[in-house]
Formats: sequence, structure tokens, C-alpha cells
Amino acid sequence: MSPSLPAPAAPAPVSATPDASEVAVASHLHPVGSFALADHPQPTGREENWRFTPLERLHELLAGPLAAPETVYDLAVEASGAVVKPDLAVGQKPRGTVLIPVDRAAALASQAERATYLRWSDGQVLTEPVRITVTGRGQAQTAPAAAHLVIELGAQAEATVVVDHQGQANFLGNVELRLGPGAHLTLVSLQRWSAGSFHLGQHEAVIGRDARLRHIVVSLGGDLVRLQTNVSYADQGGEAELLGLYVAQSGQHLEHRLFVDHNRPRGVSRVDYRGALHGQGAHSVWVGDVLIRPQAEGIETYESNRNLLLTEGGQADAVPNLEIETGEIVGAGHSAATGRFDEEQLFYLRSRGLPEAEARRLVLRGFFAQLIHQIGLADVEALLSATIDEELALASASDQSTENVVPASADASQPVKES
Repeated sequence: MSPSLPAPAAPAPVSATPDASEVAVASHLHPVGSFALADHPQPTGREENWRFTPLERLHELLAGPLAAPETVYDLAVEASGAVVKPDLAVGQKPRGTVLIPVDRAAALASQAERATYLRWSDGQVLTEPVRITVTGRGQAQTAPAAAHLVIELGAQAEATVVVDHQGQANFLGNVELRLGPGAHLTLVSLQRWSAGSFHLGQHEAVIGRDARLRHIVVSLGGDLVRLQTNVSYADQGGEAELLGLYVAQSGQHLEHRLFVDHNRPRGVSRVDYRGALHGQGAHSVWVGDVLIRPQAEGIETYESNRNLLLTEGGQADAVPNLEIETGEIVGAGHSAATGRFDEEQLFYLRSRGLPEAEARRLVLRGFFAQLIHQIGLADVEALLSATIDEELALASASDQSTENVVPASADASQPVKES
């Protein structure tokens, strides 16, 4: 870990207090936040934001209390050139100035005794990515441990941060991001947990004037992963690009929920999540909610989720939502699709002499290629390409017959089409 440096005089932060038009978030999918655990009772499944989650697998984990972090996971930070404070206490700013928990898991995570704080000053540009590794110790226990990460970029600063989760653990993780004017941040969150792991958390970002956030989520491992990602804007002209890639195997539950709050004029948001599923009981959930407030004139937003079922027995739930409170916008749209391999593509490739397994590999790579190439980190891109090949091999081994490749929709004869 890089040595802790004395914190410089902090710039005046953007006020976290909303104006009168933002006090009530007019979205049924985004509950009012609170740090108090009592305000987030144990979910029953009747709540809108928990209705897809297999709560029977989480009851004891969400009951609390938290386990000591050192008994559950190890944390390593490689952050050259950053101000690093590994022991930001509860209530110690800037912790808690961006993220307010919106569910019980995030409220529990907010109780972590220490948070890791990374800050880059105005104009500082990193040429190498910062790497944060969370490694589960694999000890059998029900109580989860929590981690809290706070990242701040000053005006015109640029950084790439990779958070890699691996090993086995029951883990609750909060991440809060504040981007100053003109700052550029790429955050990559890798969920590569071993079997038996549970990971729930909330990521919250506030984007400054003309700043740009690229938030990339890759979920590959763990029995259950559930992440809530929220974005809002501190000033006009901010841009958010939210990308996600996931592969669910038999019995896995991978759930990604997003909320983009266009609360300032001339903001941009683009959401593109893509997943593949194979095996009995593989389950993915994607919920994308975009709220366009009356004052958010001139914004542009589009969200998309696409799922490819490699075998029968999986289920992909996709719920895109747009809540528009002004017509003075550049554009807004959404799409969601779930289906099987495109038989026309497979036929074309096989007619050119490719074996069926190779044809399927090329189609699956093409499905994810656009997302993978946007990551911009060679080692992560290579990891994902290798993972795609491994997952397809597993899917083929479990179901050799192409007749067993069916979509989740009622019409099993149709390939992926956007809606």
C-alpha cells in the first residue's frame, strides 16, 4: 500500500444538500436514503426493490451484526500519487457526503469502522491505474464484513481505479465517488468471487460540471451478487457512462440495479449492460431507472440491457424505466432484450467452414466485444475474453444439443431482438 500522505487543504465541496425540487426523489424504484438501520427493516420480498432477490439466502446475512474485517477479507491498495487515508471514521468527512444508504445492505455497510479514502488534487493526471484488491479469507461464517471506499477527484484530475474482489467471503461494500469540475474517472469493479460468496453493496457518484464518469461492473463469480449503482449531477454538463458485463452459471444470482438522477441541465447518461446465462437456476436481474427532473433541460440519456441464454434453465429479468418530467430534452430512450443464439449468424459462420463450437465462441465474443473494448485495460480485457471462452465451454459441456438453447421469452423461436 502506498504510504499515507498528509491531506492537503480540501477544496470547498459541492453541497450535498439538495434544493427544494430534489428533496423527494420522485421514483418508486429509489427509496429515500437513511443511515439508520432501523429505517431499513429486514426485507420480505414485497418491496419493489427486493422482489427479484432470493431473500431466503440472505436473511441471516442481513440480520447483522458485522464481523471484523480482518477475519473475513484482506485489503490491498496500490495507489501511486494519491492521498491515501485507510482509516476514515464513520461521520468523518468526506465519508457520507455522497452516499446515503437506500437499502439494508448498504446501511449495514455504512457501519464499517474504517473507510479507505483516495484523493487526487486539481489537475493531477494518473498514467497508471490504481488497483484495490479485496481477497476473501474463505472462513466459514454467516456474519458479513463491510468495506467502504471513498474516492475524490479535484478539478481536471484524471484517474482509473480497478477494484478486484476475489476469494471467498460474505461481503458488504459501499463506494462513493465525487468528481470535481472537468474531472475524468474510470472505475472498474470486478466481482470474481469463489463459490459460496455473497456480495451486496451500493455505489454512489456525484458528477461535477463537465466531468465524466465511466463506471464498469463485471460480475462473474459468487453465489449471489447484488449491486445498486446511483448517479446524480452536481452541476450542468456532466457525463456518465455505465457499462456492465456478467455471466451467470447454474444457481448463481447476479443482480444489478441502477438509478440515474438527471437533476441538472445538459447532462448525459449512457447505460449498456450485457449478460450471458447457462445452467439450471442461473438468474440475472437488471433494473435501470432514469429520472429526468423538471430543471434537467437539454439532457440526453439511453439505457440498454441485453441477455443471451446459452442453455435452457436460466432466467433473465430486465426492467428499464424512464421517468420524464420535462419535454425540453435532447433525447431519452431504453431497450431490453433476452434471447438465444442468432441461428442466422451461426448458419452463416458454419457455412464458411467453421465448426459449431468455434462459431458459437465467435458469436458470444461479438456479443460482448463492444463492452470489453471500452474498458481500456489490457489485462482486464484479456481476462474477460478468456472467461467468455471458459463459460461457453461449460455451457457446451452441459448441453451439447443446439435444440436445447432457448430464449427466456414465450416465443422460443425468435433470436435476440431489441424492444
